[in-house]
Amino acid sequence: MYVTRVPNRASPPAVLLRESYREGGKMKNRTLANLSSWPEAKVEALSRALKGLPPAGLEGAFGISRSLPHGHVAAVLGTVGSLGLDELIDPASSRQRDLVTAMITAAVIDGSSKLATARGPARRDRGQLAGGGARARLL
Repeated sequence: MYVTRVPNRASPPAVLLRESYREGGKMKNRTLANLSSWPEAKVEALSRALKGLPPAGLEGAFGISRSLPHGHVAAVLGTVGSLGLDELIDPASSRQRDLVTAMITAAVIDGSSKLATARGPARRDRGQLAGGGARARLL
């Protein structure tokens, strides 16, 4: 979908919401709505949204400070469960089994040594509490 402006001879251009599609190997357009009565700011906001852009005036207003991984962790944990590896570690659910499963997942994802895996989250948590930055790397 996209917003287009179609010129008219004696009147203002028509603002249309359109969709492209293929029919018999040819590209065709279908008009979904006439947006000519909308205010220009509203048309521009819709156009930006359809392009996947943020609303006007918000560029750079927000930034990603950190992003925690999730998808690949869920994939590894799902594979561990489907292989029955957690049951092989300990048939009964326990804290130790969960910790070993977490270490296996971390090793698959990160590839660090056992010591680095064991120290990693605790050091990162202390660094975040200390305010992050260079000081966090020293902890």
